[in-house]
Amino acid sequence: MKIIETTILSEQAKEKVRALWNQEYPEKIKHNTQADLQVYLNTLNNLKHYLLIDGEEEIKGWAFSFQREAADWFAIILHSNIKNQGYGTLLLNRLKENRLCLYGWVIDHDADKKSDGEIYISPLGFYLKNNFVISAQERLETEKISAVKIQWQK
Repeated sequence: MKIIETTILSEQAKEKVRALWNQEYPEKIKHNTQADLQVYLNTLNNLKHYLLIDGEEEIKGWAFSFQREAADWFAIILHSNIKNQGYGTLLLNRLKENRLCLYGWVIDHDADKKSDGEIYISPLGFYLKNNFVISAQERLETEKISAVKIQWQK
């Protein structure tokens, strides 16, 4: 596996990361069209993509970092068939490079379903294992998502 860093996704890459998002994240937050994904990405400042590419040049993971309120934020999505193999940590460590702090929102329950009907398993334990801490007083509560804020500091 290799990581490709870029600030611009090709149309083909956008469609693949949209499919990955829709497959692995809860159905309530899926992007129905590539235009929906682009609208979301357009709201992010200083966006940088990290594509995890396998030997057959397929996108197996996608991380992205961005600026919000002068802080570095991120998200990671991995294809379910490569989880628990160290690739999430590989992406996370790349995101941590040259940064002093990272923030993210993490769903902290197993109550949501993915598009295929499977339960979305919270990745909170993964982040705690990778030296993130929970900002217990800060939650994101909308009709689509319930998440806790996490933070990593060097």
